[in-house]
Amino acid sequence: MSYKPPYTITPKMIHLIAEIMKMIGQLSNQNHLNHQPKLRRKNMISSIYSSLAIEQNGLTLKQVTDIVNGKLVLGEMRDVIEVKNAIRVYDELFKINPFDINHLLKYHGLLMESLVDDAGKWRKGQEGVFEGERVIFMAPSAERVPSLMKNLFAYLIHDEEHILIKSCVFHYAFEFIHPFSDGNGRMGRLFQTCLLASQEKVFAYLPVESIIKERQQAYYQAISSSHQKGNSNDFIEFMLDAILETIKQTLKSSEQEINHISIQMKKLMMLMKDGIPYTTQEIVSELNLKSRVSVKKNYIDPAIESGLIEMTIPNKPSSRNQRYIKK
Repeated sequence: MSYKPPYTITPKMIHLIAEIMKMIGQLSNQNHLNHQPKLRRKNMISSIYSSLAIEQNGLTLKQVTDIVNGKLVLGEMRDVIEVKNAIRVYDELFKINPFDINHLLKYHGLLMESLVDDAGKWRKGQEGVFEGERVIFMAPSAERVPSLMKNLFAYLIHDEEHILIKSCVFHYAFEFIHPFSDGNGRMGRLFQTCLLASQEKVFAYLPVESIIKERQQAYYQAISSSHQKGNSNDFIEFMLDAILETIKQTLKSSEQEINHISIQMKKLMMLMKDGIPYTTQEIVSELNLKSRVSVKKNYIDPAIESGLIEMTIPNKPSSRNQRYIKK
């Protein structure tokens, strides 16, 4: 491979990567998120809301949550469409191959459907960033986009750099190339998540976008500084720090979630095996209890409410054929 984007590994990057991998190990080894569907869902909603809010979507976090839950929301039509499109894409996150340029085009098409005429296609016009009439940054010409993106994906596929570095380099280079007429920011953030999740699944559940939103000016400054210096060092350091902060917050939220689970639900989770459906009577027997009513009230219903187990026949809760499966 002949092409490699300009950057150098710094001591700060090495330190951040070491901290990130140590904490990712804690999340993975302790199964913090595997059995916390409510927290995973909350983080997914936070990712969608934050990434779109960065792009000036006007809906609130509650409104985004309501749309995810299938509720009717009053708001600007474009804002609602952006959220619905993002939900479709994030629901397929594990189907995305972030090393496949055709998947980039496919999921840009889904993300920007009904929002731009050229969804899923490289831009044909000139793009740039402006402050009033002042030009902040001009992206490469449209004619160069296909070859620049081909080179970038060649780097992803063939370079042996650590995935944390490669994902940050991709994110920055993607923003620099600005390959689409719209949706570049949200696609860059999405594909960085997909790249990380391709190596460690738990990255898919980390709402890094929420930290970027909190540090939005610093995010833009890191991009601008990297443009001026001609390498992505500043952006890589910014993103690694944002990822680390996201993991710290997720670990804290996870611990709080675990502490809120009742003793009864913990017992239920310990006895239920993954993928096996249980009747109420089987759960009563496994728990060595006698009252079906008490087990339903104190074990099964709270576990369903907390998103720890689900019914096999959710539209008929009282069905005699009802079974319960651990999520």
